Amino acid sequence: MAQSVMKTVIARYKAIRSNSHNWVRVQFQKPEYDLVWNRDYSLTSSLFSVNTLQGRIKVPFETKGMETYFDGSWTFGTAKLVQKQRKWFLHIPMSKEITAPQPEDITNIVGIDLGINFVATAYDTGGKTVFFHGRALKRKRASYKRLRQELQQKKTPSSRRKLKRMGQRENRWMTDVNHQVSKALVARYGANTLFVLEDLTGVRQMTEKARVKDRYVTVSWAFRQLRQMVTYKAQLAGSMAIAVDPKYTSQACPKGCRLGKGNRDKRKHRFCCQVCGYRSNDDRVAAMNLVRKGQQYLLEGAGAA
Repeated sequence: MAQSVMKTVIARYKAIRSNSHNWVRVQFQKPEYDLVWNRDYSLTSSLFSVNTLQGRIKVPFETKGMETYFDGSWTFGTAKLVQKQRKWFLHIPMSKEITAPQPEDITNIVGIDLGINFVATAYDTGGKTVFFHGRALKRKRASYKRLRQELQQKKTPSSRRKLKRMGQRENRWMTDVNHQVSKALVARYGANTLFVLEDLTGVRQMTEKARVKDRYVTVSWAFRQLRQMVTYKAQLAGSMAIAVDPKYTSQACPKGCRLGKGNRDKRKHRFCCQVCGYRSNDDRVAAMNLVRKGQQYLLEGAGAA
């Protein structure tokens, strides 16, 4: 246990150095303890055993809702025991070897465009489109923004504590929404599906030209988290996910006509090809073009291109 404490402190200092932050003294506001599997803790079907300075403590627990992780196919990693609101929580990472489907096994391709008005817009090779509306999310985020501004103006210790709690609550809410969306996507399309998502790395820099009052809504949704959730849930379902460059996906005609900014009315979220006249929602068009990129990926992966 003493060795674990030292390693945790050292890891925190390494994180500060790797992130190029100012060198400060590491402080832990709440108790936490890293536990190595089969050394500091172990789990059986009914007992949780943890090592302490006073010896091992064994606590009974229930596997309700977690039966899948005790079927012998999962590997338990280094857990973290933390205290929150006078209660102790054990966070256990688990890993499992999963065989990714081969290109020839893929039977469906789904393009997923990520955005604000629609958190996700999915289009598959069968020509069907699914929209995950974001208007209610925008209203809730606007409410958070308004409350945050009111608390920031007060500049009192209590307002700062409320700001911190509100930020944590908003992050939990965003994570829950991303879990729901990713779960619905993977459950809808099932196994042997190739999910093609946008690689939105650098989206914050690309949207800096947005009006100041719109930047919070434009750049601060956890798109990367959503992509990661789709990726690992797709793997668990026997599918795969890739991230591609989203450049021009909302401006290119999915019928193969020329690319042009004039094809898209960004304010009204409409797409109209200036050559063939094809019309649709711009997010749907982006998802269609992502499907085309997925098809190209499979051809290259199969050695046909």
